[in-house]
Order: sequence, then C-alpha cells, then structure tokens
Amino acid sequence: MKLRDETLGMWLGVLGVAMFAVTLPMTRLATGTAEAPQLSPWFVTLGRAALAGMLSVVFLLATRSPKPQRQHWKPLGMAVLGNAVGYPLLLAYALRVVTASHAAVITALLPLVSAMVAAWVLHQRARLGFWVCAVIGSLLVVAFSVLRAQQQGHGFGFEWADLLLVGAVIAASFGYIYGAQVTPELGAERVICWVCVIALPVTLPATLMLWPAQPIATSAWMGFVYVGVFSMWVGFFAWYRGLAMGGALRVSQTQLLQPFLSILASIPLLGEPLDVVTLGFAAAVVATVVVGKRLSQPAAPLRPATT
Repeated sequence: MKLRDETLGMWLGVLGVAMFAVTLPMTRLATGTAEAPQLSPWFVTLGRAALAGMLSVVFLLATRSPKPQRQHWKPLGMAVLGNAVGYPLLLAYALRVVTASHAAVITALLPLVSAMVAAWVLHQRARLGFWVCAVIGSLLVVAFSVLRAQQQGHGFGFEWADLLLVGAVIAASFGYIYGAQVTPELGAERVICWVCVIALPVTLPATLMLWPAQPIATSAWMGFVYVGVFSMWVGFFAWYRGLAMGGALRVSQTQLLQPFLSILASIPLLGEPLDVVTLGFAAAVVATVVVGKRLSQPAAPLRPATT
C-alpha cells in the first residue's frame, strides 16, 4: 500500500508540474504581445486569483473547512503576495515582451531559488556544493539573457523583461515556502484555497473594474480561464497532494520537467519554433538544479568506529 501511494503521489506531482508548465504559453495567449495586446497583465493577475477564489469558497464550504488560526495569517499573507500577486503579475508583463520558451529558461531557477529562500526563512542548511550549483545556474541564465539581448539588436545587456522574470521567480519562491509552513496544519488543498479567499475582497472588485471594454480574442479568454482554474487552483491540488503522498523529496524532483514541458507546450499553442539554443540552455540550467538538489541536504555525520 505504501509503494502504491508513493507511485500515485509521483504521478500527481507530474500532473501538477504539467499544469504549471502550460502557464507560460497560456499567460502569453491571455496577455498577447506588445504589438498585439489582449488582456492587460493586471486583469489577468487579479482575474485569475478571483476565479480561483470563487472556486475556493465553494470547496471550503463543501468540505466544512475550519478557519485558519491567528498564527496562520502571516504565512498565508506572504503566500498571497508571492503566488497570487507577485508571480503572475511580473510573469504577465514579461510575457508581453519575451517568448514563453525564453521565460521557461529563466523560471527553471525556481527550485534553486526556493531552496535559498528555505535556507533563509526556515533556517535549513546545505552543503557548499549546492550553493556552487546555484551560482553556476544563475550564470547560465545571465549568459542566456545577454545572448538573447544581442540577438535582438540591443547590444551587450539584458532584456528588461528578464528582471521581471527573476522577480517572478523570487516572488513564487517566497509564496511556496510560506505556504509550506502551514500545509501540515491546514491541509494540502486548503492552503491554496485560503490564499485565494483572503485575496478575494481585493481581486473580485478589481477584476470587475478592469473588465476589458474592447473585443478580446477567444484564444486570450481560453488562456485566462486556464491560468485561473488550473494554474492558480487545480494544479496546486495535485501538487500538494502529490507531495503529501509520495514524499516531498522524491516528488519535488518532478519540477525539473517544467522548463521542457513549457517549451514543448509553446510549440503547438503559440507556434514558437523549437529553438536549439533555448533548449540547450534549459537543459544546462536543469542539470545544475539536479546536481544542486542532490547536494541540498547537509552531509550525514560520520558514524563512530566499531571494534
């Protein structure tokens, strides 16, 4: 039974990562490009949280979930700022400028950055090799950003959207870590529900105020519904449940598939070409994450010699 639960947990983790990976091309569909804008980044950010919030109200009432205690509000508030506002807003603005494949390379640093935030917030230690991998991965992202800026004729420098993507990664990392603090007490599925419900008094009226007056393409609305239902809500159900059933250490490895899935999903959804350079940088960044994950735990103490 334990092996069966671990296997199911692993597949739920893969399902959650797959839903998160499609967030990049779907967000680009929703916002459009700088030349052909669709929904505004603010509307996508607040609207997806409002949609998930209304679904969360139904879920919490149907399951008769207890209200969070006083000590839960700070971590939940940080999760709201990171996962419901910071990450989707910065990502939406960035994806009006860069391709989803480009963004997939930058966001591939999310597992490493999350570990850094955990080391700071949760006071977890890691070996030197882990931090070496983090630096190498960051340098690869810098090299990719500079290369892309040169190819776009911007000279030796960064795309300003890359800074937005880095900010999105940092925001998501803080949201994940603070949300993880209260998961054991509130339950896996209820954490994201309470995050969305807490934000609902702001996100719902703001969504109605920002409702677009101009015609919007059907594909943009499809992207919006996806990021509201799956990226902001259902994906977290599968992800947190997978972590609980299969073990966080094992299931978290499935997140390494996210950059590749984002790039592959962008091909049929957005018609983006399969860029060998982007794919190569994504593979290199993921390689640093794989090695860094292996070195993320402190070395085990030496056993005393036996006679």
